[in-house]
Amino acid sequence: MDMDFTEDEISRYSRHILLAEVGGVGQAKLRAAKVLIIGAGGLGSPLALYLAAAGIGTIGIVDDDVVELSNLQRQVAHGMADLGQPKATSAANAARAINPGLNIIEHRTRLSPENALELIAGYDIVCDGTDNFPTRFLVADACVLARRTLVSAAVLRFEGQLSVFKPHAGAECPCYRCLYPAPPPAGMVPTCSEAGVLGAVTGVMGTLQATEVLKEIMGIGESMAGRLLVWDALATRFRTIKLRSDPGCPACGPEATLKDLSGHSASVPVCAV
Repeated sequence: MDMDFTEDEISRYSRHILLAEVGGVGQAKLRAAKVLIIGAGGLGSPLALYLAAAGIGTIGIVDDDVVELSNLQRQVAHGMADLGQPKATSAANAARAINPGLNIIEHRTRLSPENALELIAGYDIVCDGTDNFPTRFLVADACVLARRTLVSAAVLRFEGQLSVFKPHAGAECPCYRCLYPAPPPAGMVPTCSEAGVLGAVTGVMGTLQATEVLKEIMGIGESMAGRLLVWDALATRFRTIKLRSDPGCPACGPEATLKDLSGHSASVPVCAV
């Protein structure tokens, strides 16, 4: 591992390096890491900014949407000057403005069964910042097949959820389908565009998501794998639910039937929160 830091890097990351749990070794791990953010919206915005600030060496941002005025209530990586621009470009520019020495890769494309595995295989950790179930299941299944750790967050109205899924790490680490075996029927669960969301809630959950990414890369603290964090913003109440692997899970169980992504829709859009 390359432990050589420039004077500027030592100054930039000094508050990290002072932490015994991080130090120079942890900062070097962050610099060597490759993280993919899927969705440059309410969750992906704080994710991109904090991962860039932390010094993640390579950050990929997947989104095929453009910035709209209604996004600015919560998607803090974008501003008025970015209206009409691709979100992947706008978020990448915001990340570069914070830390220009990083490798920020824009993927201005839709995530599909045809490209999901190839995209995800090029990164160490994947962050799900989307707001629709078809995409979430596509991301989760691709991570299982590619043996990549998935840091997943979700928000709706005044509530948020967070977990880490890495079934390749052992039987105590369930996958997304162990929690949600299949997508709910269409229309049963509204999206943020249908039910609304308090903008700051996406900021909190995206920042928690970024924290879990940093922990996973450095191997510090207690992983959220096998646990689901639920936050009720109106009651200011956090609770943690224990998750268990499903032995009959079609994605990660001992007799898993998931072998490829051919069962997914071929035109799943990447939607920003």
